[in-house]
This record gives sequence, structure tokens and C-alpha cells, in this order.
Amino acid sequence: MRKKIKVLVVDDSALMRKYIRHMLEEEGFEVYTARNGEDALEQIEKVDPDIVTLDVNMPVMDGLTCLSHIMDRFPRPVIMVSSLTEKGALVTLEALELGAVDYIPKPSGTVSLDIHKIKDELVQKIKAAVSGRTAIRARERHQRRITKKPSVVKEELKIKKKPLKITEFKGIVLIGSSTGGPGTLEEILGALPGDFPLPVLVAQHMPGTFTKVFASRLNKMCELEVVHVENTVPLTEGKIYIAKGNADVEVKKRLNRIVAESVPEDPKYLWHPSVDKMVASALSIIPAEDIIAVLLTGMGYDGAETMAMVHKRGGKTIAESEETAVVFGMPKELIERDGADFVLPSYMIADKLVKLAAKKRSK
Repeated sequence: MRKKIKVLVVDDSALMRKYIRHMLEEEGFEVYTARNGEDALEQIEKVDPDIVTLDVNMPVMDGLTCLSHIMDRFPRPVIMVSSLTEKGALVTLEALELGAVDYIPKPSGTVSLDIHKIKDELVQKIKAAVSGRTAIRARERHQRRITKKPSVVKEELKIKKKPLKITEFKGIVLIGSSTGGPGTLEEILGALPGDFPLPVLVAQHMPGTFTKVFASRLNKMCELEVVHVENTVPLTEGKIYIAKGNADVEVKKRLNRIVAESVPEDPKYLWHPSVDKMVASALSIIPAEDIIAVLLTGMGYDGAETMAMVHKRGGKTIAESEETAVVFGMPKELIERDGADFVLPSYMIADKLVKLAAKKRSK
């Protein structure tokens, strides 16, 4: 008989604990609860859960403090449960940096009577998170981040670069990521040098509030300027563009220039911003040999089909290896489609991008 997955639900609201417990027990999980971070640590020692869902805002011991203790003392997958507010996004991103493997937003605030709306997504994320070495990988990535040398402080005054005309276009980097992606993107994009010669467009599965905060956070830690794509933005070499959440992003031609345009979610795609839609739009106007496509950690298969197409048509593709992927879903799909030119751990991807971009620039 298959062992039940043990879940510890940590939330200071008795109502939320009751609702979430009921939802998960309906799906066959063995569920325990805790009312704050201090109680959670005691429960972890007592019942040894496979995974923890952790509320952000709690009395006695908040979610971030509790998470840091879990990562140090009882490393295991942790999914943060937070509000969709800007403040909730900031704290959640900090939690992902500390080692949480994923997050799920409450649909309508701290006490969400419509919490059932996130049931399917929460169940999916729990199953994905316990399927591999997710907690260990998240912790290892955190250790690499806190021990690496601090990056060069970003200069406030930058030489203004002009948007790329079609005739000047030398290439583009397209990156897709999902579960575990924010921390991995911070690691990779933060390692790109200030003279990186290509535009970098990123589709990270996230709500809109989160992508805006994430872009702002990246802009403070990267040498390259980071832009949140909310409307239509001309692409410029040496800039990073983060697609807006709750929407999709397309690469298009506008007035003889290459642009990134935020468009409404396309219902034929399961995840948003859709990596497949982004890559397909780029392939429709840019020769494949001018595309470098990177598929990072995440559950599902978004981006695998179109990036395999980039590879088949002569572009370069990178899949994150199982060694560092928090969830080895999306990159595994690309590898199994025989669509990856390189399979690399996250800490080697920035260096490979620099080398590939230098070759394109010298054409």
C-alpha cells in the first residue's frame, strides 16, 4: 500500500487551518496543523512531515523566521502561503531565497473564504515538491548564494542604449521557469556582466503583483537593467525583461524594431506567462540561429516543445540539469525531446550564456 504524504499546515487562522486540512484530506494526504512558527517547529519534530505549507504572517514566530529554522534544523520542502499584495510578494520572494521551494497565493487575503479556488494548484505543487530532492536542492542553492562574492554595486548612471532595429539585431536570450525559478533566476541573471550584449526576455510563472516586485528586486541585484514588461517595450541589448504575470508576452516587430509586448492570457496555454507562446512568437520573426533559449526548473512541460524547435532549426538551447533543478519537470521534458544543446547546473548557465552571446556578437 502506497504511503500517504504527510503535510503540516501552518496558519494562525483556525478557519484557514480547517479549510486547508479538509481540502488536502479529501485528496488522500495525511494532514497535521500548527498555529504559528513556534508550534510548527515542535510539530515537525513530533510528526516528521514530508512537506510544510507555511503562512507568512503569524504571531509568536512569523513565517520567515520559522522557515530559516526549518532549513537549518529540519530541511524539507516548504510551500509559502501568502497574500497577493505587494508586501506579500516581497516577503514571499525573501522566503524563496531562504529555501522555500514554492509559494501559493491566498485568493482573497489573509482569511480567504474562497480558499477552495487554489485546491488543485496546491495539490499539484505538494506532489511535485515531494517527488524529488527539492528541499536539499533549495538549501544547496541558498548556500551557494550566501557564500558567493558580492556582485559589483550597480551604477546609477548608465550609458543609454538605443532600442534594437531589425537590421542591427544580433540575437536574443529567452528564459522560461516555474517552480523554484525566482531563486535560480537571481543566481543566473545576477551573474551576467554589465556588458552582456543581448536582450534577455524571461517568462516566470507568477501572478502580476509578484512579477513587478520580482523585477524591482532583480534590478537592485543585477548589473544589467531589469525592466517589467507591462505594455510594449522596445528590446535593447544588455537589458533584462521580465514578463508581467497574469498575462503572456510576445516578441513582435513594431516600426522596424524588435519589441516585447504584454498580451492577455491565451487560454490554450496552461501556464502564464506562457514560455511556449513567448518562444513561438520569437521564432515567427527571428531566425532560430539568433535565439538562445534556456529552460529552468518547474513542473509541467511549458517551453519544451518550442525550445526543441529552436534546437532543431539551428538555435542554441540550455536545459537546467537535475543536479540543481528544484523540480526537474520542464527541463527534463526538453531533454527527453532531444532538444537541449547543453544540460547544465544553474551555477554554470550564466558563464555559458556569456560565451554563446559573445559568439553571436562577433558575427
